This record gives sequence, structure tokens and C-alpha cells, in this order.
Amino acid sequence: MHPAPAEKELTSSGGSVDKPETGTRLSAGEIHDNVMSEADEELERATASLLISSFASGLAIGFSFLGGAYASTLVTPAHAAAAAAAAYPLGFMFVIMARSELFTENTLTPVLPLLHRRDATTLRKMLRVWGLLLLGNLAGTLLFAWLMAATPAIPAGLKPVMLAMAEQATGPPFLLTLYHAIFAGWLIALLTWLLASTRQTGAQLALIWLLTAPIAAFEFKHAIVGSAEAFYRVWAGSAGLGAMASFILAAVIGNAIGGVLLVAILNYGQVVTERKEKGQTQTEVGEKAA
Repeated sequence: MHPAPAEKELTSSGGSVDKPETGTRLSAGEIHDNVMSEADEELERATASLLISSFASGLAIGFSFLGGAYASTLVTPAHAAAAAAAAYPLGFMFVIMARSELFTENTLTPVLPLLHRRDATTLRKMLRVWGLLLLGNLAGTLLFAWLMAATPAIPAGLKPVMLAMAEQATGPPFLLTLYHAIFAGWLIALLTWLLASTRQTGAQLALIWLLTAPIAAFEFKHAIVGSAEAFYRVWAGSAGLGAMASFILAAVIGNAIGGVLLVAILNYGQVVTERKEKGQTQTEVGEKAA
């Protein structure tokens, strides 16, 4: 994008930011630039690439469900929920460190270009990315759930534990699921923002654990992990596909609200406000990481 004569675009960052301009930590603006440096590339990724990556994520994220169920069997019933929450980040670690694609992570990255440009073209690109990622993620969790429920992939004694966990997770009504999903979406989009603040693997793993374990601990609803649980119930004969589709829809809507409203817009608003105070235009803020 070329700058308009009356409104110079700020391109001084040249992309991602490794070291803070001042102090010891990246500023909100520098984190924003790191997210934006990948955003346009994400919007332009080929359909096949997005589908394959998101399918792989759907398979891998199922280990949050499986790991949580296994961990809960290692402790007394009173500590089972805490053990499951501690193991819940496992699938997220697999997905994020492998650079695969989750729908919920992308409630932040593709949204920032739309907030800056506010045009129909960027909106269509964002919705395309969301649709493809959601399709691939759900296909992956559908297969994962079938492998766990219908094949001897895991010990038979673990299957009732997984079923009980899935029934509890997918039991709340539509509106309550949606409400709980808002907080999960908030945490995952916040995780994406914070991961852009560091390149240290140890720090990234710590952030993944710190921001995903509370999803299980507080019974928030993550659409993709939740879909693995929902599909497990379907394959196990515990619930019909229609009821589980309703659960997944509520979780998707809530995750999107949490990611977009509570992180993308608020963090975007912080950066825009700070840079306007420094005399930069909105276009300059959007183009800083171009």
C-alpha cells in the first residue's frame, strides 16, 4: 500500500521488533507491530495451506482433552479437576510451537488489519481465513475424537473418564456456554498478543501454560478443544450431533466475541490512542509494521 500524499505512512519499523526502543520490555505498540508483521501474510495464505495447517491443529489440540483425562486419573477425585487443568495446555503447546493454525488464535491477528483499513476487501479476507481455519480445526477434532472413542488407541479404562469429562464440559445450555466462551476467547487472543512480546521458547511455553490452564480450571469453553469433547460424545453414543453442534456454535461465537472485542479492539485502541498522542495518523499506525 502506497502512502497518500496528505497522510504519510509510518514504515520505520520495517516489520517485527526484536528489542524494545526503550526500557527492558516491548511496548504495546511494538507488540502490535510484531502481530501486524504476520497479519497480511496470514490473510493471503493459500487455501490448501490453511486447511492442512488447521487440520493438523485440530488433531493436536485433542491432546488437551486426552492429557487432562489421563492426569485426572493420577490423583484423588478431590484433585482431579486441578490435575486436568494442569495438563490442559498440552495440546496448545503442540499447536503453537509447531506454528499450526487455530481458529481461536486468529481472532486477533487477521482482525488488526481490518480495524486499521475498515474496508470490504479486508473483511472478506478475514472471514475467509476464519472459515477455512474453523473447517480444518473441526475436521481434525472429529477424527481425533473417533480415534479415541472407536479404536483401541488408548487404554479401555481411560475411555469412561474421557466421556465423563466430555459430558461435564459440553453440558451447559447455549447462552451459558457462549458466556463462558467469551473468557476463553479473551485468554487465547491475549496469549497471541503476549507471545508476540518474546522470542524465547521457555517464556513462550510458560505463557501458553499460564493462559490456557485457567480455561480448564474455571470451566471456560474453548471451541476447538470443546469440539473434540463434543465429537467424542457423538462417537461414544452419549449425545446427538445436533446438540453437540449447538454447543460448538455457542463456543465459536463466544470465543470470537472475547478475542475480537476484549483483546483486538482494546489493545488496538491503546496503540492507536498512544500514537495519535504522538502525532501519528491512524493510517500510520496501521502501516508501521508493513
